[in-house]
Amino acid sequence: MFWLPVPFLARFCVLSALACVLLTGCGTLSKFQVDTSDSEAQRYANNSNLQQEVDGLAQPLIEHGQTPGLVLGVLLANGESRFYSYGVADKTTNQPMNPDTLFDIGSLSKGFLGVITAQLVDEGVLSWDTTVAELLPPDVPLSADARKITVQQLATHTSGLPRQPFTLQTLSYFMEYLFTGNNFYRHFDREFTLNYLAGFEAPSKVEPAYSNIGYGLLGYLVERRTGKTLETLLSEKIIQPLGMARTGYDLEHVTGVLNRAYGYAGDQPKFIPRGSAVPDWQFTELMKGSSAMYSNARDLLAFAKAYMDKPSSMEPALEDTLRIRIPRAKEAAAIAWVEDDINQQHIAYQIGLVAGYTSFIGLDTRHHQAIVVLQNSFNWSANIGYQLLVRLGSAQDIRQRLALAQGHVP
Repeated sequence: MFWLPVPFLARFCVLSALACVLLTGCGTLSKFQVDTSDSEAQRYANNSNLQQEVDGLAQPLIEHGQTPGLVLGVLLANGESRFYSYGVADKTTNQPMNPDTLFDIGSLSKGFLGVITAQLVDEGVLSWDTTVAELLPPDVPLSADARKITVQQLATHTSGLPRQPFTLQTLSYFMEYLFTGNNFYRHFDREFTLNYLAGFEAPSKVEPAYSNIGYGLLGYLVERRTGKTLETLLSEKIIQPLGMARTGYDLEHVTGVLNRAYGYAGDQPKFIPRGSAVPDWQFTELMKGSSAMYSNARDLLAFAKAYMDKPSSMEPALEDTLRIRIPRAKEAAAIAWVEDDINQQHIAYQIGLVAGYTSFIGLDTRHHQAIVVLQNSFNWSANIGYQLLVRLGSAQDIRQRLALAQGHVP
């Protein structure tokens, strides 16, 4: 066996652990730079050419090599959906992007599991207060802290579970990922997770902390309680009601698989040149609900539109997922959604980051507007979607103020 000097090994473990925590984040770990004045919104309010405005945000990412391709969907207040495509889905064939191009959407998967769980709560199949101990067989060994974790705590990242259990195996796979792009979650299966829960000790003060393994566990518990797979629940409760024909967990069985984006290195993996191809991630059955879905801009915008239209069968669940459980807690304000106030706009959003892909979905329910942005490159910054959504909301407010000043009722 090869032994490293203790000081070096200690530094190596600390730095690697820090990198692992930073790398696997979603939501609030992305960097937002938004307008702090109404100047951009004023220009938007005066400019009816949305294509020109979107081009100004999206094209520089392609031109500067930040991502090979990008698809952006906009849901306008009048219910109209518009799509804007840039660059290529596949650098080998130069296949262009389009609104139906499939992407790995990473942690946007949590938003769908959140809605499924909220529907089950509305139906009385689950309660937000149902505990892990109630959902697992009595012979499964659980620590006292693990037994008390509730469905709501898993769904709001307040269970005390870490982003991912940090073990020597995780460290080894993570270091491999930095040079190859290979999935370092591939050992997070049912056996690994239940073994971890047997010795789990919650922190002395439980605060919102993003947990990928927590949502993986939530999906597993939902399957156990219902006796149905997540694929079946997703189809019954979301895909069929909303007509989302090209969304699912298994890429090979999603309609339109030939029209797919291939992932490329961006800000990560750290030691692979930007623009190099990286492998797809295959998640274990336990991690499906956390990060394993594929979708496209058209379907994701249909999902966002449901939050505006509120189909009767889904209305209670959709409203429930946007209800803020923890005031002023940015990482877990609601069920899967992060909610934020900026420039007098209230925005709900989710971000997905997985090797080769970055995804964003944002809602402005006051103005009935939504944005979807999909990139086939891993980039920490999700500015485009967030910035455009805030600007469009501010522009609507400006138009309304002008109409009122002129004596018109908008």
